[in-house]
Amino acid sequence: MSSVSPLSPPVRVRRLPLAGVLRLGRPSDIWFKPALSVVAAVAPPNLTLLAFDRLDLAIYTMAGSLCALYAHNRPYAARARVLAGVVLGMLGGLTVALVTASLTTDAVVLVTVGALLAAVQKVLCDATRLGPPGHVVLTFISSASLFAPQTLGQVPGHLALAVCAGAWAWLVGMAPALVRPHGPERRATAHALHAAAAYAGTRAADDGRAGSRAAAAAAVHAAWQCLLSTGARSASRRALEGLVVRAEAALAAPDDTEAERLRAWARRLRGTGPVPRPNVREAGELLGVEAELEAPARPLRARLAPLAPIALRTALGCALAGYVSLALGIGRPYWALVTAASLYQANVTLTWSRGVQRVVGNVAGVLVFAAIVPLAHLGQPALVLSCLLLNFGAEALIGRNYWLGSVCVTPMALLITEFARRQEPGELMADRVADTLVGALVGFVAAVVVTNRRAGDRVEEALGAVERARGHAARVLAGPHPAPGALESARRHLAAAVVDLRAASDAAAGEWWQRALPEERVMRAEQAAHRTLAATVRGHGPHSLEDAQA
Repeated sequence: MSSVSPLSPPVRVRRLPLAGVLRLGRPSDIWFKPALSVVAAVAPPNLTLLAFDRLDLAIYTMAGSLCALYAHNRPYAARARVLAGVVLGMLGGLTVALVTASLTTDAVVLVTVGALLAAVQKVLCDATRLGPPGHVVLTFISSASLFAPQTLGQVPGHLALAVCAGAWAWLVGMAPALVRPHGPERRATAHALHAAAAYAGTRAADDGRAGSRAAAAAAVHAAWQCLLSTGARSASRRALEGLVVRAEAALAAPDDTEAERLRAWARRLRGTGPVPRPNVREAGELLGVEAELEAPARPLRARLAPLAPIALRTALGCALAGYVSLALGIGRPYWALVTAASLYQANVTLTWSRGVQRVVGNVAGVLVFAAIVPLAHLGQPALVLSCLLLNFGAEALIGRNYWLGSVCVTPMALLITEFARRQEPGELMADRVADTLVGALVGFVAAVVVTNRRAGDRVEEALGAVERARGHAARVLAGPHPAPGALESARRHLAAAVVDLRAASDAAAGEWWQRALPEERVMRAEQAAHRTLAATVRGHGPHSLEDAQA
């Protein structure tokens, strides 16, 4: 997969970390939203099936219900589109799985199809920047469905169950708009204000300034992306845009007084009260938003191309994990396949960390299953209730660390297998541990073997994009009479390029076998870009132009 010539700089091998892999982080500000949403989406279909004594069909309703896990950070106009896309994507994978299962029972063929589906789901989720939980839930449903006994005549009915549950999940995901219609935008803006305030507070601490500036720039960029996807520019949205502009200004000229003001505005964005309205130049600072809205989106093909190594890793790792599981006679090869699929992150270092978290979480989850299975065996109502509680726990905890959420996901997955019939707990637990170890080991080996040498090329491309965006911003700044909003639009394009450069550099730095990265060039490009960004905030004038060209 390498595109590097023999004359490329020498490669380096990166050590894989252990410290901090299992450290717990702070919970998300909205940890309860996905947790409550998944319970609200799963409970009605499962209880309906329970009433008709058809819990064996729960795998198909779960396919639609689990779509409620997605898009909680997106504005509702965008969330409606994204959730609809997730439901369609889930149905697409489910259709392929069910039709395949109805045509063959050859386990090798089923594993191969599951691996290819996992690779497609991975690259599409990454290319569209779907966000958590990403492709893992899609892969879990499609892989499990491949091994569900099926006839071709049953497929339409099973898909109909998934469609109904998916429509209900869409309604559950959109329901909060009735109470707090601008909640996601307010949260994104508040996060940008807090991050900018944190950067302003580090001006005397050089050691932490670069990291906090990168975090603040990313938060401001995310806030703009959120606001630009909200649809109509209401009065509230214009006020939020003004707050993000003030956050940008704080990045250009940080001071403690402004930091306190930013924090105060962020606090006022909580709840449903009026949005603070800072003083901004509406005709100048905010007209650039219109140019952003009219700019063409980057073609999907261009976003898919850099993901080829990740697709190959996923397909190869999932297939080999399933084959090894079959060779060992473990019995549920799709568990090994899903474990391998869950590992793949932006680079090998993050993939290693996810593998450690997956193994620890799954082993701990098996112990939790051993503790709760006697309660679940009291009857089918107890089984359904146990799964709902584990659904809530998984989404409430997974934001702290992936392994902690897996402690609930694992027993839930084991209990779901008992919806059709009661099974021997000891056999389930042994298979789960074995498949976890096989999937994690084989999946990681595949990640090591398929080197992503394109990661270094992406850094070079990102450096070029920053230079072009910086040059454009400087030219606009030097012009005597720029078009309305042109300077602000140029600033946001440059800010986006800087964020992409940092992401590309971090991704490449985590590859275990990688040619030497141009770290000094990246640092200089970031510094120059931030000087230009500061100049664009200050506006026109000879001093601003000198800063932009420095």
